[in-house]
Amino acid sequence: MSNTQRKLDKARPPRVQITYDVEIGGAQNKKELPLVIGVIGDFAQDEKPLRARKFTHVDKDNFNDVMTGMHPSVELLVESALPGKEGQMSVSLSFNSMDDFSPESIALQVEPLRALLELREQLSDLRSRTASNERLKERLLELLESRQAEDAVLIDSKENPQ
Repeated sequence: MSNTQRKLDKARPPRVQITYDVEIGGAQNKKELPLVIGVIGDFAQDEKPLRARKFTHVDKDNFNDVMTGMHPSVELLVESALPGKEGQMSVSLSFNSMDDFSPESIALQVEPLRALLELREQLSDLRSRTASNERLKERLLELLESRQAEDAVLIDSKENPQ
């Protein structure tokens, strides 16, 4: 084993280490077995018979390339948890890398969630602008107070028609 490999093993040891004791010439030695995992599945919906299919080697370095080549996707009907959108909504998700599984990436693929995410970013931007601009902050507070007063008048007029 090269020096570089030894350094890497110390810095990032494998997560699973399977060893067994063996006696060689009267001395006990530990032998490590490599961990090899094979996942077999019909992920590509390929029409070829099983014998004609090829294994794909996947590791941490080529994982995103393999995913891009496979074009995994899923289409679902999910219950809507959004206000004003009761019932089920159709969701179509595609994945080209591990990053596509993050909540933000998934939200960007669902139109109502993408709109909410963009609104959230705009509100965050507005908050950062108002933090440094007192005049803008005061004006926004005035607008909110006047809007709340208008809403209160509307509610009162609906509850007490004359």
